[in-house]
Order: sequence, then structure tokens, then C-alpha cells
Amino acid sequence: MTNASPTKSQTLTGPRPLAALAAAPVTAVGVSEDVARKGVPSALRSDPHPADGRYPVAWLHIAAPRGATPTATSSCACGRDRSAISHRRVLALIDDHTAHRDTCPLRNPQEGRAA
Repeated sequence: MTNASPTKSQTLTGPRPLAALAAAPVTAVGVSEDVARKGVPSALRSDPHPADGRYPVAWLHIAAPRGATPTATSSCACGRDRSAISHRRVLALIDDHTAHRDTCPLRNPQEGRAA
């Protein structure tokens, strides 16, 4: 037994913890080690696909969550905006949106057509 008084805390002696090891620098995935070391931000590349002159003109957005009433919106760059709520009206809007493709002045210019 030791002669330590009960009011004093006893210091446990044992092996000292080893000093923390220095962490190795982490290299970013897909970046050269030199760039990762210097902290140079990577530049995003432009779209690699060449432009072919096409761009979106009309959009049809349908939301039909399970157990809820479906909704839909049809928008066109010519200014046409329609919306529908319920199964029957959404189906009618889909048909109307499809038919608008043939009559849209942006998709089918009227210039030069026979009257």
C-alpha cells in the first residue's frame, strides 16, 4: 500500500503517448500533383460539344406524385403559357402542347409559305 492521502489524486504513470505523426499531404483526385500542391483552382472547360444551331423553344413540365392530383405547365418562347390540373386536363394539355409544335411561329416561320 502507498501512503497517499485520500484527498490527493494519484498520478498514473505509464508509457507516454507517442507524438502525433505528421499527415501526408492529400492529392486531389484527377488533378496533377503539382497543381494540388500549389492550390491552383482548376478551370472548368466549356461544353465540348460543338453548337449545331439547335436550342430549346418549348417546355412541358408534368408533376404527378403518387396519390396526388397531377399538374402540368406548357411554355413556349413565343409567349404561349398554359397550365392544367387533374388527370383529364393534363392529358389534354399534353395533346395541345404536341399540336403547338406544328403551329408555333418560332418553329415554323410563316415567311415564304403559300397562303
